[in-house]
Amino acid sequence: MSTTTWPAPAKINLFLHVTGRRADGYHLLQTHFQFLDYGDDISIEITTDGLVTRASDLAGVAPEQDLVVRAARALQAASGCALGARIGVVKRIPMGGGLGGGSSNAATVLRVLDRLWRTSLGVDRLAEIGLKLGADVPVFVRGHAAFAEGVGEVLVPLDAEEPWTLVIHPGCEVPTAAVFGDSQLTRHTPPIKIHRLSSTTTHNDCEPVTRRLFPAVNEALDWLNAFAPARMSGTGACIFASFPSQQAAEDTGQQVPDGWRWFAAKRANRSPLLVRLDAQA
Repeated sequence: MSTTTWPAPAKINLFLHVTGRRADGYHLLQTHFQFLDYGDDISIEITTDGLVTRASDLAGVAPEQDLVVRAARALQAASGCALGARIGVVKRIPMGGGLGGGSSNAATVLRVLDRLWRTSLGVDRLAEIGLKLGADVPVFVRGHAAFAEGVGEVLVPLDAEEPWTLVIHPGCEVPTAAVFGDSQLTRHTPPIKIHRLSSTTTHNDCEPVTRRLFPAVNEALDWLNAFAPARMSGTGACIFASFPSQQAAEDTGQQVPDGWRWFAAKRANRSPLLVRLDAQA
């Protein structure tokens, strides 16, 4: 069968508060997810042999650990579908950058295969399957900017401004476990209410720990703050700041020090994946 290509957009956390910790060790969070019109490309070819295979290798990641493979196989198990798929990924989202690349890849596979395999499980069921793959997967499955609580899976749609944004990756990977496992992480930020969000000062509780553990992130935040208020996405390593225009974001990007990656993108309340799915409904 023919191969189709689908977007797997990056996300940013407009803020990230750690409000507690469950008995099982998972941290309780409040955050506001928004998408970027920038991300990976997922190619999918439907097969009749029932096998889920990769069309491209991901360095250091075995097929059984790859989220795109795991997502497809989880959908097979949930639906009983006998079809297979050959899946390729063109990576643009930095790994270990706090932009949700792996989760977005998995969500795109779930949404697209649900359509192409005609399993028709629906968004709620797909989000349940996605949560077992990662806490960020449901927001990508649902495809709307959202206020999130719990471990990130309790979602309430919430729009935000959609300015041009400069994203910088300072050349290091930040393991999420290293940040959330650090003894100096703040874990008791008081919860906030959605209706108070516009009048509440927000922040990223992970930023002080990541700054200390990863000097490159610390340097990048200080550098970008000289141009516009900068914030870290998730646990890092990527940082971002908003600008009044694409030109302003790109002009600043052109000044980024050697060794750092950057891109300019428009923030989006509606996932580019949903836009594509609706266009081809």
